[in-house]
Amino acid sequence: MHPDAQTLAALAAQVRAALDEDIGSGDLTAALIPQQVQASAHVVCREAAVLCGQAWFDAVFKTLDPRVEITWQWRDGYDIAPGQTLCRLQGPARAILSGERCALNFLQTLSGTATTTRAYVNAIAGMHTKLLDTRKTVPGLRLAQKYAVHVGGALNHRKGLYDAILIKENHIAAAGSITAAVQAARQLAPPHTPIEVEVENLDQLRAALAVGVKQVLLDNFPLELMREAVRLTAGRATLEASGGVDMPGLVAVATTGVDFISVGALTKHVQAVDLSLRVDHLGTAG
Repeated sequence: MHPDAQTLAALAAQVRAALDEDIGSGDLTAALIPQQVQASAHVVCREAAVLCGQAWFDAVFKTLDPRVEITWQWRDGYDIAPGQTLCRLQGPARAILSGERCALNFLQTLSGTATTTRAYVNAIAGMHTKLLDTRKTVPGLRLAQKYAVHVGGALNHRKGLYDAILIKENHIAAAGSITAAVQAARQLAPPHTPIEVEVENLDQLRAALAVGVKQVLLDNFPLELMREAVRLTAGRATLEASGGVDMPGLVAVATTGVDFISVGALTKHVQAVDLSLRVDHLGTAG
């Protein structure tokens, strides 16, 4: 699995920003090591995880020094067991040591996102309902985390405010009604732009369906009300459940028959995977 073109374009800027933040005007500690010293190293995983973030890891070292060679034992999306070696590195010691923290930060964060996502996906495997992410991402890592969610097996919601319309309560209040808001969206949006409406009760759901909305978000609906919404909608629109859904309540929400569940915890409550880079050998070239 590989990042798409838009994600790869963002990746370069993310890596550059991370290196500028960490190294700044220069790595004072790495300067203690003579330039000619070469190193071999490996990255080991300390816990069960889903691997994700290889492209970001590679880009850190290639940006610092293209002579760093990285050989991966596994690919993004693979289940990794504790103690397994993920990759081996060979090249200038200064670059390997300077890039260690930035590279691991990306790999740990994105693997953590993919690992959490996989657990949620597995919990409702075989059910009609599919899992979605949200815009509740680490600032600056939106596309990276959405890639990690995809690696973990879930689906991506809109990438940002530019590629889809989600009409929420404040938009409805400003427009005057759901009907007015939807009509304005249809007039202003580029062709084929997805339009979704957030509703807080069954009356709002009826209004959204009456105006022909094809995607509806059920905001903080109790389970019984979700079931009634599914019955009322009868396939005329896809229904997305949202609002504080966590692992303990995931299956119960899925059993209501909604088409999607969006979970902010996939990208918001990130627990980094425990990874370590270990230097195996130091020496001079030739």
